[in-house]
Amino acid sequence: MSGYAKDVLVEADWLVEHLGDDSIRIVEVDENPDLYAEAHIPGAIGFDWKQDLQDPVRRDFLGPQQFGELFGSRGVSNDHTIVLYGDRNNWFAAYTYWYLKYYGHHNVRLLNGPREKWIADGRPTSTEVPSYAPARFVARPGDEGIRARRDEVLAAIEQATRLVDVRSPAEFAGEIISPAGYEQEGAQRAGHIPGAASVPWALAVQEDGTFKSAQELRELYTSKGVLDGDDIIAYCRIGERSAHTWFVLHELLGHDRVKNYDGSWTEWGSLVGVPVETGG
Repeated sequence: MSGYAKDVLVEADWLVEHLGDDSIRIVEVDENPDLYAEAHIPGAIGFDWKQDLQDPVRRDFLGPQQFGELFGSRGVSNDHTIVLYGDRNNWFAAYTYWYLKYYGHHNVRLLNGPREKWIADGRPTSTEVPSYAPARFVARPGDEGIRARRDEVLAAIEQATRLVDVRSPAEFAGEIISPAGYEQEGAQRAGHIPGAASVPWALAVQEDGTFKSAQELRELYTSKGVLDGDDIIAYCRIGERSAHTWFVLHELLGHDRVKNYDGSWTEWGSLVGVPVETGG
């Protein structure tokens, strides 16, 4: 597909032909979880990114045992190919893709295009919630090679690591902390991490939410200096938009040393004593 490094996307036509395939589990993860009840791809399982996929006490992932139990309870096993999609051009679908990779499930794909495109194209939808028999899903130890922590980000400022801020230009400049209509998990200060390149996540997709070609993507990130170094850390506000950029850089362009800083600006902008820059 368009010269991508890895076979990690599925097209809508292919998915329509495989709706009844029991070796596949389709999973919808939306920024607005109420959308699933309104209409979803037939057979799709709905996860609430906040209620289901986050630790209920700490701001962190579920532990590996909890993560495995969650997917297994919904009928997803390690043998299934998981196809993810969602609203907002697949923000939280890409986040869940990265999350699954973190816990060692590599048999996962992303639908090329969000739920809005699926519906606009007149493809089949359902309001029926599927019921699958419980399955065994074992999560492996977390892969820290794709997840950045705040201390590593602080160290990266003085190193050759390329930081890429995928938020809007107004967020990067410190004019706003969070755009209107976004999930409100704010920070104490506005701005960006010093040295970060500003490459808004949406530049990676076409108007309909499908991904641009590999050549277009490579030209985009090369022009911003993101591909100059061996190591890249992407961040946004709570980690979902930067997971989308991680997907582009790591999976579509094949840059192996890319991490997502899911603490992102909500964490960084509230830390005491860390460096912050404002302006474009």
